[in-house]
Amino acid sequence: MMKILFQGDSITDVGRARDNDVNVGRGYPHLVKASLGYTEPGCYSFINRGISGNRIVDIYARIKIDIINLSPDFMSILIGINDVWHEFGSKNGVSAEKFEKIYSMLIEEIKDALPDIKILIMEPFVLPACSTQGVLENGSDKYTAFRRETELRAAAARRIAEKYSLGFLPLQEVFDKACEKAEPSYWLADGVHPTEAGHALITELWIKKFNEMMK
Repeated sequence: MMKILFQGDSITDVGRARDNDVNVGRGYPHLVKASLGYTEPGCYSFINRGISGNRIVDIYARIKIDIINLSPDFMSILIGINDVWHEFGSKNGVSAEKFEKIYSMLIEEIKDALPDIKILIMEPFVLPACSTQGVLENGSDKYTAFRRETELRAAAARRIAEKYSLGFLPLQEVFDKACEKAEPSYWLADGVHPTEAGHALITELWIKKFNEMMK
């Protein structure tokens, strides 16, 4: 049975259980589990170790207990938005340069410990919103700066995927195009956290990329 691990921040966490691996939350990990579990019964086990508020340095700090010790066959990682968000809030973010450095260290250590693991790097994303005290208000200087910083982490994530020959799942452009069909809050409730429709969008792309990587 293939073991699939979801790793990340609140976008991956979404209320997942801390005392068991059955409840993987209400987000895209749940939808992936439902879809793959239906199409290929008994072929996969699923673990969600996303933690709300995490930055890349937080995932690196728990690399042993929440990644290596679990020995997953396949892992996806979605991280980066808090590295930006925490700087705008508590001034405790992670610079783009340090983000890339720590991310690289994370991948190298995982691959050293688990040489056969397949890893999917997911691109961080953001959309304008009106419910975050003006930080992500469309057209504002703060949103422009926030979007620019998010794109720097996204570019770093892509470079890491290319450097280590990993899968990469682009998401920013997909959410931008989705806004041509419905307003940003339809997809991301507050500019960062996906709605049900947003999680469904991620799930569809996740499964498509997973199938490509498993060929």
